[in-house]
Amino acid sequence: MNQKLIKHILVASFLSLSCFVGQMAYGQIPDTQHSMGVAYISGGVGEGEADSILAEAKEWPLMLELSQLDGGRGVWIFGARISIFNGKQLVFDAVAEGPYILINLDPGQYLIQAAYQGVEQKRSVSILAGQPQKLSLFWK
Repeated sequence: MNQKLIKHILVASFLSLSCFVGQMAYGQIPDTQHSMGVAYISGGVGEGEADSILAEAKEWPLMLELSQLDGGRGVWIFGARISIFNGKQLVFDAVAEGPYILINLDPGQYLIQAAYQGVEQKRSVSILAGQPQKLSLFWK
């Protein structure tokens, strides 16, 4: 084989491997889902996926961060039911598939109801255009 051809094959192989390893290190963001016409991303299980969601959060109007106290320390949770109301109208309802959920809400005032293991919390949030909000929900 020609040395130039071998060199090109090695470089191409290295670049392909680098891209694959890079994706593994940073993780992939979960697929966008929809609830009542509102786009959202939920996940964050594993360091790579969590890092990907946190990097994406600045592009979404609302990020919820979910945790609970367990054995004296905070731990991330999944399985919380998130219901969001605009006035009295339910506009979003989904179960979190990880400790983070990014939600594409229109600007406005909202009431968030979050339930986990029979305990419910309520929080008000104001979404402003171009100003991403982060809300941490913590269960004891």
